[in-house]
Amino acid sequence: MDLSYVARILPALLNGALTTLALFALVLPLSLPLGFLITLCASCRFKPVKWLAQAYIFIMRGTPLMLQLFFFYFGLPFIPVIGPYLRLTSFSAAALSFTLNYAAYFAEIFRGGLLSIDKGQYEVSHVLGLTSFQTMTRVIIPQMIRVTLPSIGNEAITLVKDTALVASIALPEILHYAKGIVTRDFTTTPFIVAAFIYLLITFIVTVLFKFVERKVNYE
Repeated sequence: MDLSYVARILPALLNGALTTLALFALVLPLSLPLGFLITLCASCRFKPVKWLAQAYIFIMRGTPLMLQLFFFYFGLPFIPVIGPYLRLTSFSAAALSFTLNYAAYFAEIFRGGLLSIDKGQYEVSHVLGLTSFQTMTRVIIPQMIRVTLPSIGNEAITLVKDTALVASIALPEILHYAKGIVTRDFTTTPFIVAAFIYLLITFIVTVLFKFVERKVNYE
């Protein structure tokens, strides 16, 4: 591999990496609390709220993420009356699509975490005089986080890789730049460099989540 060539194309690929990192930094902190809220709604005793949350999870997990990207970027403007006011930039459409999509997956992860907690925990908390809010925040959620962290970490890694889909709505990221350079220079080297950049980002995310897991488990 020609290192001088790599040095020439690296700035463009790193520029694309900024889009990947920006989406990751925005989507993860938004989709996690939204996912937990959807989990609570899906467990609600009020049937319409429960059915609505379950339908949301089914739709978002049952349709391709790329189709959702197309809908929010290309489809929203065609909605009668309000469509012209719903035109989104490619980055906004990507952030919205990813947040809503990943919230559905996190909702299922959180649901599994809640189901793994013994019902006796609720009864003991009630006997100790804790309110429902105190039981949830002091007893249930900390245990749920310990159980779900590995799965959340896996979804975070998937999020990094899924950002490559945003090239389909004209949002330049790592793979977009790599493909353009390959077309221009007739060499696969940009794809190899792009792979290393993705691997580096996923390695950092993996290390961070492993660190958080150790901190949470040792508390």
